Amino acid sequence: MSKIIPFKAVRPTPDKVALVTCRNYDDYSPAELASWLDFNPYSFLHVINPAYVHSQKITLDKRFKGVAHKYQDFKNDGIFIEEEKAVFYLYQIQTKTQSFRGIVAGTSIEEYKNNIIKKHEDTLQYRVELFKDYLHQTGFNTEPVLITYPDRVEINDWILQKKKSQPIYHFSTTNKEIHTLWQVDNEHEIFWLEKQFEQIPELYIADGHHRSASAELLYDEDKHLGNPNLNYFMSFLIAESDVKIYEFNRIIRDLNGHSKDDFLEKISDYFIIKPKQQELWKPQDKFEFGMYLDGNFYALFYKINDNNNFNNKNKSSILSNLDAQILYDKILHPILGIEDLRNDERIEYIPGKQSILTLKELIDEGEFEVGFMLFPSDISEIKLLADNNLIMPPKSTYIEPKFRSGLLIYEL
Repeated sequence: MSKIIPFKAVRPTPDKVALVTCRNYDDYSPAELASWLDFNPYSFLHVINPAYVHSQKITLDKRFKGVAHKYQDFKNDGIFIEEEKAVFYLYQIQTKTQSFRGIVAGTSIEEYKNNIIKKHEDTLQYRVELFKDYLHQTGFNTEPVLITYPDRVEINDWILQKKKSQPIYHFSTTNKEIHTLWQVDNEHEIFWLEKQFEQIPELYIADGHHRSASAELLYDEDKHLGNPNLNYFMSFLIAESDVKIYEFNRIIRDLNGHSKDDFLEKISDYFIIKPKQQELWKPQDKFEFGMYLDGNFYALFYKINDNNNFNNKNKSSILSNLDAQILYDKILHPILGIEDLRNDERIEYIPGKQSILTLKELIDEGEFEVGFMLFPSDISEIKLLADNNLIMPPKSTYIEPKFRSGLLIYEL
C-alpha cells in the first residue's frame, strides 16, 4: 500500500510562471546565473541565491535566512499565490524528443522509513544534514523527489482524460521545453487517485535520495512541534515506462603510470578489445563499454563466464554484474588506482545525454587521458537493487525528467 496526499501548494501567478520558474540552480554556470539574475527580477533564482554577488562572503546560516526573507518578499509582492485547499497536480514536460507526465503529491515519511518507498543510491551525511538545515530555516521545498510506480492502465487512462481539461499553466522555456500543469481539486478525483496508489505495494525513488533523506531527518528532529506537513515530502510520481535513464560516462586524467600498450594488455584479461579508430562508437547493449584513448575509439566486450552470470539473482551477483560496478572492479580500481568514485579528483563524469564528442574533446585537449562510455541501466536493474537493499556505485544514472524550481512549493 502506498499513501499519497494532496497538499496546499504555493505557486506563481499564471501571468508570471514562465518568468519565475527556472532550472535547477546547479545547472547554471556562474556567468549564466549572473545574466539571468540581472535580466529577470522575477526569477526564482533570486530566492534560492539571494545577494548572489556576495554569496561567497556570507555564512550558510545567513544565506539560508536570506532565502527565507526573499521568498517572503516574493509572496508579499504577489508573485506567489497559495492554494485555498489541498490538491493534487498533473504535470507534463515536453522536450524536443520526449514527453513526461506524472502526479505531484505528498508522500509519506513513515512509508519511506518502512522501505515501502525504496532507494537505490547512497547518500552523503553532510549533504543530508546541510539540506535538512536549509529546510528548517527556509520553511519550504520546491524540488520534489522523483518517484516511479509500476504502470497502471487505470492511471494512464485517467491522465489521458485529464489532459483534455483546461490547465492552470501552459508555457514554454528558453531551453525549448513546454510545461503544462493541471490542478486536481475535485474531491472524487482526489479520492480515486488515493485509492489507486493504495493498490500499489511499493514505490521507487528514481532521483532525489538526498532530499528524501533530509526530509526524514527534519521529521525526526522537529516532529515534536506537531507540524503535520513534516509527515510528508513533495514527490513527482511518474510511471516506470515514462522515466528516461541515461548513463554517466567517465573521464580519467591519467593511466596511473601505465603505458598505453601496458594498459590495453591489462584490460584484455577481462574484455575483448576491438579498435574502432575514428568511429564515434557507443555501447549497444549491457556488458559492452566504449573507450576513447590516444585519439582512437575502442569497443570493449566483457568476457562473460560462469562466475558473472547475470541470471544469478543472489545479492553479490546482482551488484557485481552492474556495468558501472564492472568498470570499477576490473579497470578503475585495480588498474587506474581510483578507490573513491565520489571524491577522487582524477575522475569526472559526463551525463550520457551529452554528445560523445564532448568526451572526445575533453580528452583531446590534454587534461584527461582516457574516457569510458557505458550502456544505461534500465528500471528493472534499479528496482532489483532496491528490492535487495543494494546501492549503485556513485554516478551510475542520470535520470529525467527534471522538475522546474519555483513551479510548486511545499511549505513546512
